[in-house]
Amino acid sequence: MRLAIFDLDNTLLNGDSDHAWGQFLVDKGVVDADVYREANDRFYHLYQRGELDIHAYLAFALEPLTQHPMEQLMQWHNEFMREVIAPMRLAKADALLAQHREQGDFLLIITATNDFVTRPIAESLGVDELLATTCELRNGSYTGRIVGTATFREGKVTRLQEWLQERGFSLEGSYFYSDSQNDLPLLEMVDHPVAVDPDPTLRALAEERGWPVISLRDA
Repeated sequence: MRLAIFDLDNTLLNGDSDHAWGQFLVDKGVVDADVYREANDRFYHLYQRGELDIHAYLAFALEPLTQHPMEQLMQWHNEFMREVIAPMRLAKADALLAQHREQGDFLLIITATNDFVTRPIAESLGVDELLATTCELRNGSYTGRIVGTATFREGKVTRLQEWLQERGFSLEGSYFYSDSQNDLPLLEMVDHPVAVDPDPTLRALAEERGWPVISLRDA
């Protein structure tokens, strides 16, 4: 079975779910609005420039999960799915997933965004599996730490290689769709790298290397 691998944020979604969750917490009054918004925006800009310290970001992003019971977090996430994620859905992304599904491919999302934020999104998209940065749970509560390797940059390669070994898949004939220069390590591994509404750095590299460049946002 061939693998069709997808980045999530700004690829299958018209926006970044990680940054949007932070803004959602600001809008709900869950966090200090000015302080949290400034940090959330700063980390996002560092990510866009390919300069993000993933561990510093995760320490920031996971802290709110430690401060509230799971029931409350899930209630907020249900609101987040309706109010924020639903408008980010892209008809062309759904059609691309359906195309690979009809071809008998195994659909895998691999994202640096943590699994609390992304698992319900991946389920709503109907993919076969999700590889995301895994939040540590202890006695039913988040600790603010992660389990294993963060699925970011080279970490996506590490986590995917572990998963391939566990599941017995190979990358023969594989696709990977991404918008971000941060995903170059994985794009360079697959047989069919595809740049999706790419950032300027990835667009230039894709054009130089002859990789397909597509848009899932164009009408």
